[in-house]
Amino acid sequence: MQMSYAIRCAFYQLLLAALMLVAMLQLLYLSLLSGLHGQEEQDQYFEFFPPSPRSVDQVKAQLRTALASGGVLDASGDYRVYRGLLKTTMDPNDVILATHASVDNLLHLSGLLERWEGPLSVSVFAATKEEAQLATVLTYALSSHCPDMRARVAMHLVCPSRYEAAVPDPREPGEFALLRSCQEVFDKLARVAQPGINYALGTNVSYPNNLLRNLAREGANYALVIDVDMVPSEGLWRGLREMLDQSKQWAGTALVVPAFEIRRARRMPTNKNELLQLYQVGEVRPFYYGLCTPCQAPTNYSRWVNLPEETLLRPSYVVPWQDPWEPFYVAGGKVPTFDERFRQYGFNRISQACELHVAGFDFEVLNEGFLVHKGFKEALKFHPQKEAENQHNKILYRQFKQELKAKYPDSPRHC
Repeated sequence: MQMSYAIRCAFYQLLLAALMLVAMLQLLYLSLLSGLHGQEEQDQYFEFFPPSPRSVDQVKAQLRTALASGGVLDASGDYRVYRGLLKTTMDPNDVILATHASVDNLLHLSGLLERWEGPLSVSVFAATKEEAQLATVLTYALSSHCPDMRARVAMHLVCPSRYEAAVPDPREPGEFALLRSCQEVFDKLARVAQPGINYALGTNVSYPNNLLRNLAREGANYALVIDVDMVPSEGLWRGLREMLDQSKQWAGTALVVPAFEIRRARRMPTNKNELLQLYQVGEVRPFYYGLCTPCQAPTNYSRWVNLPEETLLRPSYVVPWQDPWEPFYVAGGKVPTFDERFRQYGFNRISQACELHVAGFDFEVLNEGFLVHKGFKEALKFHPQKEAENQHNKILYRQFKQELKAKYPDSPRHC
């Protein structure tokens, strides 16, 4: 009996030692993973042991924490910034889609979630106290009912500095109280929103587009910064990830994604063949074609549409930057921020592209990917009430170009 008892004790001691050894080896493995420069080993590990998705309660707690902070003022003191109403875990080598919108234009987010399979970052501007409250309630509803929002979207809020956004009161959830699905949230937003031009808000508050762009891009390595009413081609995120993962040669390069605009009545094209069919019959045209042709002309659309069809996404030709080109692009590394003195309409993206050029970045146009803006932009309909602000930005742009000479004294490039 004593021999049997001793054998059992030895067996349990051996089993316990084996379990402790396995645990120590796993901890050692994880420790080594964190220090390895090779991303492949980490990817393989997390393929079998994926991180737990954030729960609805965790996301709501993050929202409450961000709002309770009271926000921070921007450099001008005119705006209050709430970072991270929603947060997303992102691979540092990933490509983030960064965009901005007024509260009413957030309904476009649904289409972006369908087309862009990677992480998104959205900066929302609320021009009034009521809009700030709607933005928080809407974020609360989206985080509750939209798994994709919880998994892939970071959201930030900006409002005039004289307002503070409040934590939604669970006892008074308002019109979003009875919603039970993600689609119902977007359907409700479509009914209560009045979408239009972001910077034609009908208030005396200037739309801080460059502040919003910087906020959405903050912390990202590679980012594609677009307007919220644009839609990327299908598979663009995957193509970019594969291309960037295969080579590190794109540092210092802005990978240009050609931009188009489409009549509102048309279905959005998913691939280049569909786009070209609509382009040939005039249902799709280059972005800003009727408003500022030189702003997009250097993309060289005639060359792009005649490129041979290819399966893999890649840069197809180099384009030297010239004023006033304002391309949409993907770039990583030390990308200059958008100058936040530019607000409303005019020169806000041109100025950043100009600095990108002076800072030494080259521009290469991608062969297959593209962006499509919903609707033709027409000069006669294009917020004439903002002409005074446009003239202010034009003067500021001249000053900005002079400032670049002092900022980059050794650069042989200029705007």
